[in-house]
Amino acid sequence: MTKRQQRMTAVAALVLGIGVAAALAFTAFRKNMMYFYTPTDLVAQAVPAGAKIRLGGLVVAGTLQRGEGLDVRFTVADCEQSVPVRYSGILPDLFREGQGIVATGRVGPDGVFMADEVLAKHDENYMPPELAEKLVAADGRHSCAEFSRPVMGRRPAIADRPSQS
Repeated sequence: MTKRQQRMTAVAALVLGIGVAAALAFTAFRKNMMYFYTPTDLVAQAVPAGAKIRLGGLVVAGTLQRGEGLDVRFTVADCEQSVPVRYSGILPDLFREGQGIVATGRVGPDGVFMADEVLAKHDENYMPPELAEKLVAADGRHSCAEFSRPVMGRRPAIADRPSQS
């Protein structure tokens, strides 16, 4: 083999190795990818059986039910549709009715979302962008009247407090 052939063989082996590594990385990435759904998206689309997804929405007032131990049931909505959720575990401190959440889990055969993890929003303004777009009315305000009621025991945000001057 001439030096040129050896170089071409080395380059071909390098390109092949990079291609195999990229294919393996892409496959691993696809298996670990989770899609974000709002309740309307989840009701409208068939989610593959056993697919792990994220569900975002607002906890509907009056739907929180505590079962035995750490079992909890509640409903998540986005003003158009709602999805029942089951979770077994410790809820975040910021979790409450009317609160925006993102839950990770799978949809069961009965249509109930089985959450493995529940995350509550961390401040007054945070919301997943996809959900925020669905909840904003034409005037720029929150479009769900049932969620815009103040929650009892909630401290007003700094901007809501009277000035001290």
